[in-house]
Amino acid sequence: STTALERAAGHAAAAGPQVAGRIEWTRTDLRDQAPAEGAYDLVSAQFMHLPGEARRELFARLAAAVAPGGTLLIVGHHPSDLRTAAHRMHFPDLMYTAEEVASSLDPALWQVLAAETRPRTAADPDGQDGTIHDAVLAARRRA
Repeated sequence: STTALERAAGHAAAAGPQVAGRIEWTRTDLRDQAPAEGAYDLVSAQFMHLPGEARRELFARLAAAVAPGGTLLIVGHHPSDLRTAAHRMHFPDLMYTAEEVASSLDPALWQVLAAETRPRTAADPDGQDGTIHDAVLAARRRA
């Protein structure tokens, strides 16, 4: 998302040149162009919702891109939101749990730091506050 990259670059710039100067911002379709393997200290995937096999392939590519000692952070809409007033996507096969993603990581290569469902407050389509849930996976690649 161009908007997400612009926001992130703004936050990095506000943190100062020592932070902003270490980050390379790239917008690409990672289904078509795999990132370099073992090249990144942080790989963050926010709300990438694809059908099962395509999602597993993408997340495997993202995991492979993490350098030893680096972090993989994947966040998405939790399937429990299908039953809430949030009216999440009508495609339940696009949603996943953090535990599902964690189970795809080789424990010899990864230390799972968090694989959980995190609640947060958000407005529903009618503008009423309610609780929605994010699937959050944070894992560190073993050195």
